[in-house]
Amino acid sequence: MTQGASQGPVVRTATLRDFRVPPYAQVPVQGHSTQPHPQQPEADHPATQAPQAQPPHSVGAHPGDAYSQDEYPDGYTPTERDLPVINRGDTLQVPVAPPEVPATAPAPQGTHGATPGPLYVVGDVHGYLDELVAALHEQGLIDAEGRWAAGNTRLWFLGDFTDRGPDGIGVIDLVMRLSAEAAAAGGYCKALMGNHELLLLGAKRFGDTPVNSGAGTATFQAAWLLNGGQKSDMDRLQDVHLQWMSRLDAIVEEDGHLLLHSDTTAYLDYGTSIEDVNDTVHEVLTRNDADECWELFRKLTKRFAFRDEGGSGAVRELLAAYGGQRVVHGHSPIPYLLGEVGTEDAADGEATGPTVEGPHVYADGLAIAMDGGVTMAGKLLVRRLPLHN
Repeated sequence: MTQGASQGPVVRTATLRDFRVPPYAQVPVQGHSTQPHPQQPEADHPATQAPQAQPPHSVGAHPGDAYSQDEYPDGYTPTERDLPVINRGDTLQVPVAPPEVPATAPAPQGTHGATPGPLYVVGDVHGYLDELVAALHEQGLIDAEGRWAAGNTRLWFLGDFTDRGPDGIGVIDLVMRLSAEAAAAGGYCKALMGNHELLLLGAKRFGDTPVNSGAGTATFQAAWLLNGGQKSDMDRLQDVHLQWMSRLDAIVEEDGHLLLHSDTTAYLDYGTSIEDVNDTVHEVLTRNDADECWELFRKLTKRFAFRDEGGSGAVRELLAAYGGQRVVHGHSPIPYLLGEVGTEDAADGEATGPTVEGPHVYADGLAIAMDGGVTMAGKLLVRRLPLHN
């Protein structure tokens, strides 16, 4: 499976430009300045950005650009969007051994109470379809033709299928197809709601309708573009994709793992049980109120709740409310959790990125980060749970 004959090779944008988050979504880090690192390129202004390679479907500006020259889009208050980066001595990268399971697990015989298959999770994909296919194939979940090959295996995607990368709609199409194939084989392939699903839904539904952002005037359309929205995805977006995204759950518990997209406690604002949270999120999307949808997006874009002092307490608060022994999340790239940043100023023009070998276990072992930073030349992670050191 490839990205399609009409698309060229994957071209990643520069690390800091590729990961933009508005200030309402940032969690302040004590003693850390929110100003750009003196050695990092300014991310707010296009005049400081390196030239971008033009995809075949693009004419003129890159489809992810939110503004041209030195003009911001109407109805949006420009804000600082660099993520804070910290270096800490109490975090570590936990190596994960490859799973010892056959490429094709046997399908259950249909008897009641059959033992469930192995459990896998996938971190943020962000439109990198080829990388996703390669990672799924490496783990034996799909065959060389991109078809489900894992029998009764259970597979959960942690959200953020689109934006920044070249083929977000292709990623959604693949996940939808694998869901049907896995079910037919006795397993399942399911997905959670990420903040970028909320962003794309909002951009499609509300466009340039002003919303009360809490940080000045904003619109979903402008926020989507500023966070890597791709015109090619919007052009190919169909009702079936919108319906699929709007029905995704926000949180689930599997085998003692509390799976969610964002490393935030904001889920507690939407219910005291998993069922309550998911019902409330679906109700918000059904009511189709721009301000209410924006508030949901804003809260589920918060991050780093588990990273600093008191992080393990925040995890325990979620586990006490929703169950499970560990939180497994995407959203915040592991390189940022570890204080590692890539560059694109190599003499040969090739990007140098952070080294991500596997998931990041932190917060006293209670949290597992699965966003390997594929948008910044990191790694798209697909791993079996539980993790073993």
